[in-house]
Amino acid sequence: MPKSETDLWNALTALDGGAQASLFAHCASFAANAVYEPANRYNQGRVSAHGVRTRLDQADVLARAIGLDMVQAGWRPTVDNYLGRVTKPRILEAVREAKGESSAQLIDHLKKAEMAKEAERLLDGSGWLPEPLRLVDPDAAAVVQEGEAGPLPEFLADEEDQENGGEDPQQLDAAE
Repeated sequence: MPKSETDLWNALTALDGGAQASLFAHCASFAANAVYEPANRYNQGRVSAHGVRTRLDQADVLARAIGLDMVQAGWRPTVDNYLGRVTKPRILEAVREAKGESSAQLIDHLKKAEMAKEAERLLDGSGWLPEPLRLVDPDAAAVVQEGEAGPLPEFLADEEDQENGGEDPQQLDAAE
């Protein structure tokens, strides 16, 4: 890259669209931080819990926007990158999610090192990802969060609701 600002801007504007997009992606990659970090409850120079959550939420938006699929990218759970770093219950949970309860029972009696090694073998090719590496579907999360129930079944609706017929039972008078 040129040293002078004028030459730099001239060089940047001369790049074709693909080269500009690649440069932008490279620069943006320095701003993305999807590393979970425990928040210090006294916030002594470290990140707050809100800061971690915000950072991870922004990383999820970016991952969805670019269609990031960690399985397609080649990530798989191994002893070195995940299974050797989590607790035995987490290892069992991973195997249970990917392969079912019977597979988890095959390794639940093992010591952690052996359990992690066997879990790696069991999870190989399953496409299982730890929760932080899974893409969050915002539409599915919104449906769960809304928690809106449908209308009451007839046998639970009181007589007043049945008499009102087509009126919206959610519209309440201020006196009620």
